[in-house]
Amino acid sequence: MLKILNQQEIEKILSELDPVPLITEGFSAYSRGEAVIPPVGELLFEDPPGDVHIKYGYIKNSRYYVVKIASGFYQNVRLGLPSGNGLMLLFDQKTGELLAVLLDGGILTDARTAAAGAVAARYLAPDQISALGILGAGVQGRLQLLALKPMIPCRSVWVWGLNRDELEAYRRDIEPQGYTVNTTLEAQEVAAHSNLIVTATPSRAPLLQAQDLLPGTHITAMGADTPEKNELDPGILEKADLVVADSRAQCRVRGEISQALRQGRLDMEAVSELGEIILERKPGRTGEDQLTVADLTGVAVQDLQIAKAVYEYQS
Repeated sequence: MLKILNQQEIEKILSELDPVPLITEGFSAYSRGEAVIPPVGELLFEDPPGDVHIKYGYIKNSRYYVVKIASGFYQNVRLGLPSGNGLMLLFDQKTGELLAVLLDGGILTDARTAAAGAVAARYLAPDQISALGILGAGVQGRLQLLALKPMIPCRSVWVWGLNRDELEAYRRDIEPQGYTVNTTLEAQEVAAHSNLIVTATPSRAPLLQAQDLLPGTHITAMGADTPEKNELDPGILEKADLVVADSRAQCRVRGEISQALRQGRLDMEAVSELGEIILERKPGRTGEDQLTVADLTGVAVQDLQIAKAVYEYQS
């Protein structure tokens, strides 16, 4: 029987799920070669600026395949609307039957993206965290921090945003979660205090330079999910001891890795996949002084894992 779930129903289910193990297994399946993930379908808009991604795929010898449409229109805040939207469709891989329409409004993408950040930190962050740094005071900037909370005991946060109002709203939301929140309009100040940094913005120009970073910093960069977006100067990837992609295929054409490749400042042969590190096929962080970067462009196997979990919770 077809299930149609609205955003409120999905939010309730998500509150009772832990997506981190689901996403961990998804990355593992991907790097084992078990996932079939075609190139991302994409629509890019200029006036107003926005993007729409169509991601789809399946894991071999499993029950489901997924089609996900997700959008980001970053001036929606002026209209009092969320910047993200979307839905997921879950099908039976053996018959093509539509099993579920998940009218999630983008929250499933938000949840699986935050979980991916937690997975990256688990395998790549230094043991001793002086402070957590967040670039981007929006929804994902909040969710990334909360996804890290169970595994990172540090409760000192530095957050960069576009304006004081945005930063104060972030502080009001996050400090009741037990964090001390320091806000700044200078991204370099986040880097000066934090050795675990998450970038979650739609920026098209680098926000951080290599000279900004403390020794031993780990960066999880997830805002650059199109070929045009760029949060990190390519010099950071050139300098890094370890650069990790969620998908080498996707990161060749989008994200921070693609920017460094275009400038000839990174050798793709040196890039590991997060799933390879989870599977111990490639080494993760091996020293506290290493500079590590995870470039997460968002892979459809994550959408499959989160959609499957929501559907099976209801079944």
